[in-house]
Amino acid sequence: MFDLEKISSCLSGGDGPRLLQEAFTHRSYAVEHGLAYDNQRLEFLGDAVIETILSEHLFKLYPESPEGLLTQMRSALVCESALARLARRLDLGSKLRIGNGEAEIGGSRRESTLADLFEAVIGALFLGAGFDVCRDLLLEVFSLEFPCPRKLLLELNPKGKLQELSQHYWNRTPSYRVFQQTGPQHAPEYIVEAVLRNWTAYGCGRNRKNAESDAARNLYEHLEKSGIKTL
Repeated sequence: MFDLEKISSCLSGGDGPRLLQEAFTHRSYAVEHGLAYDNQRLEFLGDAVIETILSEHLFKLYPESPEGLLTQMRSALVCESALARLARRLDLGSKLRIGNGEAEIGGSRRESTLADLFEAVIGALFLGAGFDVCRDLLLEVFSLEFPCPRKLLLELNPKGKLQELSQHYWNRTPSYRVFQQTGPQHAPEYIVEAVLRNWTAYGCGRNRKNAESDAARNLYEHLEKSGIKTL
């Protein structure tokens, strides 16, 4: 299992400990303590390593997918929120050395900080343990958190994916309407109906936008289960 203990084990020899310390050093900590290093250089390297490994992974995983779809999936996997999720899964934030000012405002929990930290750790693994070890561990944690990259596209933009599907097959767009609104005025709950041809699905949310996204996701999944080949 790829976790903090495994990371430390892979970087226990040679320059590994120094690289690991650098990866967990936020710029704010370096400034406060007069250090000549922080994790930004490793972050730069890790970003490139992650994109390279995931490009190969997606290329092999989806042999029939065109370049555009592969690019969309890779972008979804390397976006800030996705990398922050991986950092939380590995509890990387608990080991981050961060300045007092940043700590007071919850800097170690900020998505951008966690995403950068994850990239820095991957950069350290690449330098300290080699490409093959880095690739195996990276794909392990990605597969656990995002077992189906195509599903991630639906999770991030369900209305966009449903519209893409409907235009591809039927050259039309889905329609949405508020089916019901319940709850008090200060905390309403929306139920939205999504319609495409003779298919209908419902979604709910604390505002209309979220309810529409939920309805689109449910309709897309219904079409998939009905035998429609999703994109």
